[in-house]
Amino acid sequence: MSETPSTLHTALSLAAAGVPVLPLRRGKIPFGNCPACTGNTCGGRPNMKTPGPCHCPGVCHAWAAASTVPAVIASPLWLAAWHRAVCVGYHPGGAGLTVVDLDDADAIAWARTALPATRTVPTTRGQHWIYRGTMPSANGVRPGVDIKSLMAYARWLGHGTGVMAALPAAVRALAVKERSTARRAPQGLTAPLRGHGSECPHRTPTYLERGVVMAVQRITEARSAVHATVYRTFLAVLSTHGRCGCLTDTHVNRLFTAAQAKGESLRHCTDAWANALTTLGL
Repeated sequence: MSETPSTLHTALSLAAAGVPVLPLRRGKIPFGNCPACTGNTCGGRPNMKTPGPCHCPGVCHAWAAASTVPAVIASPLWLAAWHRAVCVGYHPGGAGLTVVDLDDADAIAWARTALPATRTVPTTRGQHWIYRGTMPSANGVRPGVDIKSLMAYARWLGHGTGVMAALPAAVRALAVKERSTARRAPQGLTAPLRGHGSECPHRTPTYLERGVVMAVQRITEARSAVHATVYRTFLAVLSTHGRCGCLTDTHVNRLFTAAQAKGESLRHCTDAWANALTTLGL
């Protein structure tokens, strides 16, 4: 085990570029949790009951294990995993990205007519289309199409070709439709859920702008516990506007910019946003 695995070299290179990485074992899936984390008894990030990661030094909790810290990635426990890994995985949301996973030729043909061109990476059977921006992940949004961003991992298959475009509304709409359909079916509702399928009650410039300004101000004026303040502010914004589609990339970027001005990293912002989404069931 003296030779450094090629997967580790790739992982460290990606981490240096700000891409959170993790090893994937046979089957292209993450390594299982350690005994102390089995069943999420440690309260690790996949539970999202509290913000912040589990402090286990192992490669635990799937996408939540992804790291950009060289000392973690090359630690003895991780090194043992890299020797068994078949490929490198990464957390797209942690890198500020969204991957549209097109699994076959039909899905690719659909994307070429429905989505704006962006960076493209060939896969075994299809393509990954990669956009700048993050969103909740969703599987099976249409035949052969998955969305991998926040709280998900993707296989690293190279840098691809083409210029990376901003995450379009068309991709966000796919996930909203998928989540809405999945939630309505078991409830047996005869009317649409609030904020889905009807005019948004908050879509007035004054109301929304005032809310975003107040949120930015709350973050900017934080003198201590900045990370907790950012999380609570994101939670407040999403509780008001997260279910009805008011928020745009511009609004979210303003919140992230304010948080980063207070010293929060992009990954901290992304994690806090994901925590808030999950807490609210969005």
